[in-house]
Amino acid sequence: MRMGVAAAAAMVLLAGCNEDGPKTGMPVEGGAKAVAMLRTAQGAEAGRASATEVAGGLRFAVEVAGLPAGTHGAHVHTTGRCDAPDFTTAGGHWNPTQMKHGSMNPQGPHQGDIPNLEIGADGRGTVAATVPGATMAALMDQDGAAFVVHAGPDDLMTEPSGNSGGRIACGVFQPS
Repeated sequence: MRMGVAAAAAMVLLAGCNEDGPKTGMPVEGGAKAVAMLRTAQGAEAGRASATEVAGGLRFAVEVAGLPAGTHGAHVHTTGRCDAPDFTTAGGHWNPTQMKHGSMNPQGPHQGDIPNLEIGADGRGTVAATVPGATMAALMDQDGAAFVVHAGPDDLMTEPSGNSGGRIACGVFQPS
């Protein structure tokens, strides 16, 4: 009898853990991936940004090297072009849902708004974020997409780019 009660309790607890489908951000077996190799305006290698399809969205991961120390805005941009010296050909922030800029904006964020990138005195930094609802099909649309590192920090609110300054590194996403 005692064993039966314990087994029944265990089954109730386990049943409570069962959810329909994986949680947002969990890896998707065979999910699509894209990589953007980042370069400075002078053409120097500056790292890479990757986009990976996960349950319920896209996971962006960024690794940089050789960039100025400090806090820098980091964003997915709407056009797959990175013409030096100012990378303006990458267009504005990727915003397929037509939201306002920044995670601190009550009407935001853009799907291209990634948290600030912290770069150490050694010129290296990383940041990663999962963007719920984002899709690889939207990212890799007809004109592609780019990843941009800005000169200054993103205030996470001000239109259109959080006062994050000029563009110091850029890379075009390519399927991988």
